[in-house]
Amino acid sequence: MSGIGNDFIFFEGESGTMKFIRIGTLIGISVLMLFTVACGRSASESVSNGAATPTAISANDYGLYCGPECQTALKLKASPESIKGKVGFAVASTTFAYGVALKNKTEEAAKKFFPNMELIVGDGQNDPSVQTGLVDDFIAKGIKVLIINAVEKEALAPAVKRAEKAGIKVISIDRTVNAPVLTTIKAKDIDIGEAAGKHLVSVLNGKGNVVEIQGSPSASPTIDRHQGFMNAIKDAPGIKVIASQNANYDQAQGLKVMEDILQRFPKGQIDAVFTHADMMTLGAIQAIKAAGRNEIKVFSIDGQGTAFDAIANGDIDSTVVYPVVPPMSVIAAAKALAGEPMPDFIKLESPVVTKENVAKYKGTTY
Repeated sequence: MSGIGNDFIFFEGESGTMKFIRIGTLIGISVLMLFTVACGRSASESVSNGAATPTAISANDYGLYCGPECQTALKLKASPESIKGKVGFAVASTTFAYGVALKNKTEEAAKKFFPNMELIVGDGQNDPSVQTGLVDDFIAKGIKVLIINAVEKEALAPAVKRAEKAGIKVISIDRTVNAPVLTTIKAKDIDIGEAAGKHLVSVLNGKGNVVEIQGSPSASPTIDRHQGFMNAIKDAPGIKVIASQNANYDQAQGLKVMEDILQRFPKGQIDAVFTHADMMTLGAIQAIKAAGRNEIKVFSIDGQGTAFDAIANGDIDSTVVYPVVPPMSVIAAAKALAGEPMPDFIKLESPVVTKENVAKYKGTTY
């Protein structure tokens, strides 16, 4: 026999005695059990986006740097709510401002547009072996799509190939990797180097001594930006590159390299400095100002907000924008999960920003 009476539930025990349990006690036990089950998930395995209703993707969400062809290539046919699966993002390094922006904007885009996408983010710490370990860990965790911002194109190739062998769809962003991938999304670094070089030649009227400060030796942007720059100046015999050194995309190293170069070449021997990234440029400007060498014109790449401010203040002549890839990379991952095709390369725009047009681009990068 059983029944309910006021605050108690009672039932007849095996011995025939009546037993009572408070309803509040049962509720408490139930809540505890639910809490225990919920807390059993490992936070390291996925990031819960927590968005109840996804935001529809509009043309404005793509920003200034994903033009009509880019938007057409990334048009998602599936509904955002239907996108389910685990995506791993291996960022090259969060010690760089660009890497931090990649990480933050990737997480923001996944949360905003795809509430059922599970995103895992790992930091490669600018070390190929660390990033290789991340990719292998992602494979073990059962990701369906890998977004990779490779530290080095050759060193990460074996890990990417292992991911592909495991049936994982790979999207490379920012940097290329020497392995087959579903698609690559980025601005073309050769084009960026050429744009910077052509602008430098124009400003110097085809004549002058130039210092080049390069990024990391084995990184694909370094290789391609240098090649593009050399392509641009080959038809300007009056432009002479008198020094070229690596500063590994680091502001402190940019400062040190420029200090050393200024000591080697006294006032009047350097007309311009071209660097592969705004972080190194900011270090170079510190050295130039400290030495009182303000006659040197400065040309850069990346389009950081701090560089835009320096252009407005007259410290930098120009920078060529290298866009942050998200949300485009996250939309591509959604298309990959949905089995939708994409071209093998999706190009982002890279305008030259000068004092004349800097107001247009402020607030559009990082």
